[in-house]
Amino acid sequence: MIRLIEPTDREAWTQLWKAYLAFYETVLPDEVYASTWSRLLDPNEPTWGAFALQDGVPVGLVHWIFHRHNWTIADTCYLQDLFVAPEGRGTGLGSALIDHVAADATAKGSSRLYWLTHESNATARALYDKVAQRSGFIQYRRNLPAS
Repeated sequence: MIRLIEPTDREAWTQLWKAYLAFYETVLPDEVYASTWSRLLDPNEPTWGAFALQDGVPVGLVHWIFHRHNWTIADTCYLQDLFVAPEGRGTGLGSALIDHVAADATAKGSSRLYWLTHESNATARALYDKVAQRSGFIQYRRNLPAS
């Protein structure tokens, strides 16, 4: 079962998001957790979150963001974070989370759903190759000074 994140889910969300970030060897400051949590619960923000549940317990997490795109009139949907804890892997929850985001993006009139993964993440890439097409684009990143 997939359901949207609710205000009472802070502890479960933090645990899953920290596990996801640990996979990518990333630690974020506490203020980023607070800001992200606030955005996920604010209906005026273009960002959303949902859990995959196993026996009523959150074992998967997805975040997605709607944004404008200059090549289309409709918004585009970026699936930013996707994580399933080891106990939920291989059960179809990753696909279910992607399908949930795709359904929400479709319902909100988005023209495209896209996401990134690290080239070394073979397990995720095996799933992604089944449910989407690789764009062929390579991401470049330039960190900017904080304002």
